[in-house]
Amino acid sequence: MAVMRIGHRTRGSDERPMGSAVITARATATFEPVGRSVAAARAFVRDTLQGWGFPDIIDDAVVLTSELVTNAVVHAGTSAEVLCVRTDSGVRIEVSDRYPERELPLQSPARQFGGIDREGGRGLMLCTALAARWGVEYDSTHKKVWFRLDLDDRPAGTRSAGPALPAAALPLADARVRVAVIQIDGTGHISAWNDDAEHLFGYAAEQVTGKPLADLAAWPHTPGTSTGIAEALRLSRWEGSYGIRGADGRVIPVYASHLRVRDTVGAPSTVCLLVRDAERAVLQSPPRATGGDAGGDRPGSADPFEVFIGSPAPDDLDGLLQRTVERARDMLDGDSAYLLLATDDETELEVRASTGLPSARQRFARVPVEAGTGRYGSARMPSVHDDLNAVPGAVPLLTDTGMRSVVTVPLKVEGRLTGSLGVAAEAPHRYGNEEALRLQFAADRIALAVESARLGELERLRRGSLSFLVEASDLLAGTLDRDQTLALMAQMTVPTLATWCAVYTIADQSSEPELSYVLHEDEDLIDGLKALLIKVAPPDPVPTPGARPWPAPARAAHDAALRTSLRTVGLAGDAEHSPGPGISLTTAAAVGGETVVLPLVARNRVIGMLTLGKPTDDHFRQEILELAEDLSRRAALALDNARLYSERTAISQSLQRSLLPPGLPDVPGVEVDVIYRAAGEGNEVGGDFYDVFPIRDGAYGFAIGDVCGTGPEAAAVTGLARHALRLLAREGFGGPAVLERLNAAILDEGARSRFLTLLYGELRPQEDGSAQLKVVCAGHPLPLRLRQDGTVEPAADPQPLLGVMEDLELYEQTVTLEPGDVLLCVTDGVTERREGSRMLGDDGLADVLTTCTGLTAGAVSARVLRAVERFAAEPPSDDMAILAMRMPEPRDE
Repeated sequence: MAVMRIGHRTRGSDERPMGSAVITARATATFEPVGRSVAAARAFVRDTLQGWGFPDIIDDAVVLTSELVTNAVVHAGTSAEVLCVRTDSGVRIEVSDRYPERELPLQSPARQFGGIDREGGRGLMLCTALAARWGVEYDSTHKKVWFRLDLDDRPAGTRSAGPALPAAALPLADARVRVAVIQIDGTGHISAWNDDAEHLFGYAAEQVTGKPLADLAAWPHTPGTSTGIAEALRLSRWEGSYGIRGADGRVIPVYASHLRVRDTVGAPSTVCLLVRDAERAVLQSPPRATGGDAGGDRPGSADPFEVFIGSPAPDDLDGLLQRTVERARDMLDGDSAYLLLATDDETELEVRASTGLPSARQRFARVPVEAGTGRYGSARMPSVHDDLNAVPGAVPLLTDTGMRSVVTVPLKVEGRLTGSLGVAAEAPHRYGNEEALRLQFAADRIALAVESARLGELERLRRGSLSFLVEASDLLAGTLDRDQTLALMAQMTVPTLATWCAVYTIADQSSEPELSYVLHEDEDLIDGLKALLIKVAPPDPVPTPGARPWPAPARAAHDAALRTSLRTVGLAGDAEHSPGPGISLTTAAAVGGETVVLPLVARNRVIGMLTLGKPTDDHFRQEILELAEDLSRRAALALDNARLYSERTAISQSLQRSLLPPGLPDVPGVEVDVIYRAAGEGNEVGGDFYDVFPIRDGAYGFAIGDVCGTGPEAAAVTGLARHALRLLAREGFGGPAVLERLNAAILDEGARSRFLTLLYGELRPQEDGSAQLKVVCAGHPLPLRLRQDGTVEPAADPQPLLGVMEDLELYEQTVTLEPGDVLLCVTDGVTERREGSRMLGDDGLADVLTTCTGLTAGAVSARVLRAVERFAAEPPSDDMAILAMRMPEPRDE
């Protein structure tokens, strides 16, 4: 059997799909041709690669698998088999389907499939963009698309050494530097905890041993860019900043160095060394010393510029920027330094790294490139400020920091502004043109590396965002419940996009926004956050797309925290002049950062607002806001669909209730019980109905019927039938005349008419405890009579149904119910209950009824319903109505 193989390969690679790689593991799964299989395939690939320890390629693998499985199960309509193969150099994933007759894509993917704007055919284009190699294989029964993702080589670690420095050049530290030593076993649980760790974080060793480190770590996370704590613990070496939640609930910033080791039996574990973030110099490699000659300060000589950056990981942008500002500060003997990156349009600069400034000086805060007029008003040129006190506000980033002098230089790549680097000191007149030249030379050396790392981070963020939005769309499309949609919106944003979020909804154009859902990453703060937001006027429902700042929560948190502090020291004044209750300082800090509002717009109407917030001094990065905007559009449509579905369900249920009698009359000497069960989710009006009503002179009418189909047309016939029966019966017409006139009324509906099966009868209780019935069964399942001796027999003969023929000749039959007898009337949802090829049928219903001798009418109907439900495992697919009437036995005196 010939096999045709096409694909592409990277330069220098061989033509074999697996090359010389050694296969170390396999995982496979088959997915049926249904829509939910796409999400299941993504979950399978994600779980497999996560289990193999390949987090860096998960996003690319999930995106490619999603496209290829969609082509198989949705467009081709066949089952799909996904095979994951782990090798020593990467991962190969194969997606096979059973539709090999399609045309071979012999052209380039873009030409073959008509470009990226087409609905289908993007799978191979994505393979071209993301995979190291890919290909397509055809045979007579299968088509297989495969792609391979290579793993980046990870060095085991780099050793560095620095020369001896004079005491004045050594970094400052507390008199007692404490280094927490924590050992983590292969499952991520704490196995060792030293005394310094107990002193720094407040936990004794026995309190934390055996617990996951993830329970204590406050890990910074940005989709697609940051390594999670589980991945960091599996790396051979890792160094960076995060937080540890102390015993008092505060998050303590730490600087950590992780080293992966194994014991004598080969079990892996990780040794974590942690110090306070301010003492990171204890663990960080020290900057190299400058040249000792007089020319060492000039560009081009043997000076620190050659080793300005060191050797950070090529994909660690945050580490690269942090090391840059620290080396810049040390090079110019400054007290602080900061680095900002430019946006794509070069109109704003975003704070990405700083040292020596309070609270990381509002990371991701934005400042304009052109801050003002004059020589020093643009970040595109170097500038030196001798004394910031003389020019207040000249550098907004340094306001209220105590810095007096500052030198800033631009970072440029090919003439384009990519960022700005600044060094500041507390003393005035510290810097001049010589320092600006040195810093500019260093900035020129680092600009290309920073831009390359930034573009790499941006690409990973976009890939992670695509995977995030795919998963979010699946989750939002999986429910039509309004409350669940609101919960999903919040849970997808916290903590991935924001620290907390609130969702406001608007019922209609005349309604005010209502706070509908609040979520915080710390569950203990949700109630306080909700109490605060209730007291704040909601944001205006502006339909303009994009995120806009909303300062009201931060102001309210500041004021409330101030009131709380004043009450604590007894300075709040009397209650009459108090502006309102305070909140905890912890809640105020959690809400005191940047807050943005995104409109929820669906079908050209604002239906609510999604509010995202950060803690004190934190800001959102632009990429996160763009991702949140994409999410808000999907969430708005899902929320509006849930609203429409809820409204339709409420209307249908209200209409269904109107088609059924409000209650059952008390019939003297007769037990009457009815059970009605509507099938489905309640958004369709069923065609089954029943009624029991007084006629005249002690006679009662009863009816049970089934209109063909569901929906508005069936509901119209149902309403016509029930009300016409009552009207005609009370006018004195007998059973045949009532049904013949009803038949004529149904036929008069024309195209809207539906055929109707109906059992109608008149019941007249007798003085001897029996009852006389006159029954007409027009195409309906026959009523069954249960005698006291346990025998069951039909109580009527079948006659033509209604709504089909014009001239009907119907007749009524007389039945006498003796004391203890039961008359059971049902719709076809009972008799046509199915389990595979089996059906309950009339005989099965009769068998159930034979077991009901001596039971009350309510017990009979309940037993019948229970038997129907147990007959099959699946829920009923048709409406059911059960009407039971019983003549009780006379009581012994």
